[in-house]
Order: sequence, then structure tokens, then C-alpha cells
Amino acid sequence: MPLHLIKLAVGCDSVKELKGWVAERMATAKKKGLPLRHVHITRMTPKREEELLAGGSLYWVIRGEIAAREKIIAIEPFRDKDGIGRCRLVMQPKVIAVSPRPMRPFQGWRYLTADSAPADLTKSSAASVASMPEPMRRELRDLGLL
Repeated sequence: MPLHLIKLAVGCDSVKELKGWVAERMATAKKKGLPLRHVHITRMTPKREEELLAGGSLYWVIRGEIAAREKIIAIEPFRDKDGIGRCRLVMQPKVIAVSPRPMRPFQGWRYLTADSAPADLTKSSAASVASMPEPMRRELRDLGLL
């Protein structure tokens, strides 16, 4: 069973904005002739790498909700120019909207078990949920209707 990571998407206000960031990075990589992969750098390297690479994803928390995910394809520890250990989380550059679920703020990343991970939204449900005003979506979620 795969293991996932969960992380705050700081400065991001919506899944649409996250998709835009990833698309922008991919356009830049393409212009530079670099591989098309989305990389997020963290300070800590996950210890459960094998489980994460067995189909795990990085779930993004946006404005207090788990809202999207990207499939993890590699974990690359490295040292930065100051000699500090860092880690590249390499993901497929495809943002997948998930069923929104509230999540309190936290620092860094956390492990997320497969049975605790929210389900992916289908294209039709993702479009309808994303098109709702955020206060309405949150109220419907709080009522258990989303």
C-alpha cells in the first residue's frame, strides 16, 4: 500500500493557481531543455522512501483544505551550496484535484496513509466543485454534502 506526503501550498489560493504554477515551471523547463518534472525542495528527506515511491503522491493543502495531489516519481537528497542537507521531491507535472477535506496548518510535511487520503475528483465533479464560490463550498463540506 503506498504512503503519501502532505504539505501546505503556501501562497497558493486555489487548485487552478497551483496548476498555473506547475504549467509555468514546465514551460520554463521546456525552454531551457530540461526534463519536464515538477520539483519541490524540502529540508528533511523522508525516511520511508520505498513506500512513497510505490505509488505515493504529494497532497497539497490549499487555504486550509487538502485540495490536490501530484504523484511522486523520485526523491533526491542533496546538499545545497552552504552544505545543508535538502531533498528534491520530484513529481509528475500533473495536478489532480481531490475531494476537499479540512486540514489545520502545520510546518514541513507529514506522512499520509493511503486509507486517510481523500479520493480524486472526477473531471465533471472537479469542475463543478471548483466553480463554486469558496464560502459555499466550505459550508457544503461542513454539512457533509461534499
